[in-house]
Amino acid sequence: MPSADETAVKLITSLATVDADDWNACANPDPVTFNPFVSHAFLRALEDSGSVGTGTGWYPRHLLIEDENGHVSAAAPAYAKAHSQGEYVFDHNWAEAYTQAGGRYYPKLLVAVPFTPVPGPRLLVKPGARANSDEQLLAAAAIEVARQNGLSSVHMTFLTKETAERLQALGFLLRTGQQFHWHNRGYGSFDDFLSTLSSRKRKAIRKEREAARAPGIEIEEVTGSAITEAHWDAMFAFYMDTGDRKWGRPYLNRAFFSEIGRTMPEHCLLIMAKRNGTYIAGALNLIGGDCLFGRYWGAIEHIPALHYEVCYYQAIDFAIRHKLPRVEAGAQGEHKLARGYLPVETYSAHWIADPAFRRAVEQALRRERDMVSRYNADLTDLGPYRKDES
Repeated sequence: MPSADETAVKLITSLATVDADDWNACANPDPVTFNPFVSHAFLRALEDSGSVGTGTGWYPRHLLIEDENGHVSAAAPAYAKAHSQGEYVFDHNWAEAYTQAGGRYYPKLLVAVPFTPVPGPRLLVKPGARANSDEQLLAAAAIEVARQNGLSSVHMTFLTKETAERLQALGFLLRTGQQFHWHNRGYGSFDDFLSTLSSRKRKAIRKEREAARAPGIEIEEVTGSAITEAHWDAMFAFYMDTGDRKWGRPYLNRAFFSEIGRTMPEHCLLIMAKRNGTYIAGALNLIGGDCLFGRYWGAIEHIPALHYEVCYYQAIDFAIRHKLPRVEAGAQGEHKLARGYLPVETYSAHWIADPAFRRAVEQALRRERDMVSRYNADLTDLGPYRKDES
């Protein structure tokens, strides 16, 4: 791994100081695989809205490498963390064990997209001859930041498999997890998708869709400039209701939703449900180059199966109509399996400063990886598809 000296890598505390085109040339060089979550607009919306920064426990410490012309050739969205909330790769038990052993787990350094369990690039490198060395330099720089500041660890979450394996070769510990993704097999319609399922699952989905369309219920799809502040008001109310019940304290504030609506409207998709003309539920999705990413859902009324319709079936229908290869519906949720979403492994990489603690974590991760692999295989066998289609 190359040395991360201070002249090669810069540490910045705000994306406002980085040219958006420079950042995006590293984050999303190929529009076909555009990932909205590592875009300058999304990450800056978190900062400008105050969803990260002072008082949140998320302190931006982004890593940058510049070329000889002063343009960014590589970057990593990084945060000094005072807790482990909003990460979705859970290390609370690591923190507790290290604290009980007399260590100080926080602060730590996290390379990630805040509050977003979406796999994608994290070490963002501009394509070219220096891409591999720049990626290694970013990894070395993250470790050096931790060492110089007495941080316990470096964590890079929801990586691509290839990046995670390269980091493992550089001495990071590999961790796997599980999500459920839907894959488009070239379907021409939702009915085409249903035809690949077992008869029992097909009937169950049709029944759920009928239940969700109770009398007075309308489903509305809104994107781009058609999204108004009234839509965001309703979506934020739904988000707050879910957040209050699931997390205790929702991570995003109202300003964030307006920011992404202003700076990246073409990537925002709202699926909203009305009862007699009043919004009662909704889901926010972000549109990528090759994927529809389901993010936030909420409802202020309970309608049987409405969650499945708004979050899963409408997303599948949108992906089919727009020829998107897959739908990623967020973290966890075995209930997604019956609705056509199959288990996939997710990847993260971890560097631990304390050698004894590192050995303990390494042993635990080895067992965890085996368990995740077996569990995913078992769930895949239980999938809803006809055996000749799976």
